[in-house]
Amino acid sequence: MRMPIILALSNPTSQAECTAEQAYTWSKGRAVFATGSPFDPVEYNGKIHVPGNNAYIFPGFGLGVVMSGAIRVHDDMLLAASEALAQQVTQENFDKGLIYPPFSNIRKISAHIAANVAAKAYELGLASRRPRPKDLVKCAESCMYSPIYRNYR
Repeated sequence: MRMPIILALSNPTSQAECTAEQAYTWSKGRAVFATGSPFDPVEYNGKIHVPGNNAYIFPGFGLGVVMSGAIRVHDDMLLAASEALAQQVTQENFDKGLIYPPFSNIRKISAHIAANVAAKAYELGLASRRPRPKDLVKCAESCMYSPIYRNYR
């Protein structure tokens, strides 16, 4: 196996099928590893490996469902979410062994996922919000909560 894919998706962390360290050690640093639990980056043979996490999909997916007013969720909407995420992974990310873009870009990532999910809901006739926004990414960004508070002092 050149690059085995290991998906340890159980929660909580204590119930995970394996740890990031175990996956990278077993595969001699070649694994593509993603998890449903938080694991710290692992250094193996001088290279830092950062595990993927399923937290990337859910915020944008939920936002896309809400902003389109989808009356139900279709499997194709989940596929649209995963495609939107995949489109944001650069060659530089792959070269570092990452299967997701940096989490520091989660708001941008979520907006693009939401837009793809909403677009698919409209395409499938599942969206109840009319009219369809012209720019779904901007619509998603405008629907996002911003934790900015007034200074009352």
